[in-house]
Amino acid sequence: MDCYNCRNSALESLPPRESIVRTQHWRVGHAFNVSLPGWLVIAPIQHVVALDELPADAHVELGTLLGSLSAALRSVTGCVKTYVMQFSEAEGFEHLHVHLVPRMADQPPDLKGPNVFGYLTDDEGDGVTAAERDRVAIALQGALG
Repeated sequence: MDCYNCRNSALESLPPRESIVRTQHWRVGHAFNVSLPGWLVIAPIQHVVALDELPADAHVELGTLLGSLSAALRSVTGCVKTYVMQFSEAEGFEHLHVHLVPRMADQPPDLKGPNVFGYLTDDEGDGVTAAERDRVAIALQGALG
């Protein structure tokens, strides 16, 4: 199986953008193919494709992460709230992952709600740079304490 999340979780060392938080069940990274700074991806360490495949304590941990990361995103990005989405449908990315996306005060109407996916890019070079993702990741780690 060729799984992006499993490969990354198995590495001994990851840049800040790929490991903002790591808990017993989850790893949080900054999405790489987006043009919106602060777009996070929360993925379980264990390879699963659906939430119901995880143990109950992973569900509790996810709820805690969503709350603390949303507060950190508000502090770091100035967002007014966050969006939470989970599909895991793209080929090669079937591993369960949850998108936590900052919704900015000045976000254009055509990029609000489900249209937020307009921030996705086909080419990593068109998105938030690796250096900026690292900067956001380090700031989030600081906000999380």
